[in-house]
Amino acid sequence: MKICVYGAGAIGGHLASRLHRGGADVSIVARGAHLAAIQANGLTVHAVDGEHTARLRATADPAQLGPQDAVFVTVKAPALPQIAAGIGPLLGPETAVAFVMNGIPWWYFDSLPGPHQGKSLPRVDPGDVLRKGLGPGRTIGGVVYSASEVLRPGVIDVEQPKSRFILGEPDGSMSDRVVTLAGLIAKGGVSGEPVSDIRTEIWNKLIGNLAGGTLAVLTGAAPQTVYTEAAAVRASLAAMAETAAIAQALGSKPATNFEARIKSQGSMAHKPSILQDLEAGRPMEIDGMFDAPLALAREAGVPTPTLDLLVALCKIRSESSGLYKR
Repeated sequence: MKICVYGAGAIGGHLASRLHRGGADVSIVARGAHLAAIQANGLTVHAVDGEHTARLRATADPAQLGPQDAVFVTVKAPALPQIAAGIGPLLGPETAVAFVMNGIPWWYFDSLPGPHQGKSLPRVDPGDVLRKGLGPGRTIGGVVYSASEVLRPGVIDVEQPKSRFILGEPDGSMSDRVVTLAGLIAKGGVSGEPVSDIRTEIWNKLIGNLAGGTLAVLTGAAPQTVYTEAAAVRASLAAMAETAAIAQALGSKPATNFEARIKSQGSMAHKPSILQDLEAGRPMEIDGMFDAPLALAREAGVPTPTLDLLVALCKIRSESSGLYKR
């Protein structure tokens, strides 16, 4: 099966390695020094099950790869307009495109019964460029738990002891393509999970992103430091409860074990990816991960006073660093 991973940074590189180990014919789209290192020496992933090095086709130009059976998009949300412009050469008539990213996805209201069905999210997909570029039927949703970072060009370190890649169809069906792709990931040595309710999984991840990510941006600290402060724990619990209320109002059923989440995260030294972006001077995922959920809260009539404050402060921090523009 020919699979391209578009955006082979920490998450994408780890995913590409697992798909390769699972037996897929994998290529990657990357850029800069990371791309050059992979072309010269292969892609190396350090994980709990060992060190894995794979020689993969790697390029900055998707046109060099041709149509694929599936494409995994693993870039950060600010790069999505460039994906829309560049993904065309990878698409054959039946190519599936899985978006394995943080935040509310651009396709959230596609195939979702109710008053918002088919509604666009302009802050996530300005001008509907992704919707127009991909066409109907290609999209697969994805959620990932894999605390990772690029140690140096071509080398990725995975801190998560049990990485999970979750895939699901927007219409809730358990399709052959989702089962097949999740199976390839599982054969590669980590959890590949096909699910029938990908939106609930998106909210489960967002509960942690909105509570822990905002506090990380504001403090510059990892959870093991943030959660030594009782006030930070209270703020996090309130943010989690508000996020779950948004999800529930839109028909999802996220887990509500908030205290257990904080307890498990209290020993984490890994900095959330959005804080890594801030420290590295990279564009930040404010719109999809922080702002879009609040827009949905307004649509659903859910009050979010704690999230409103945390997100507003994160926007100020991000704007003052030149990494976000409203």
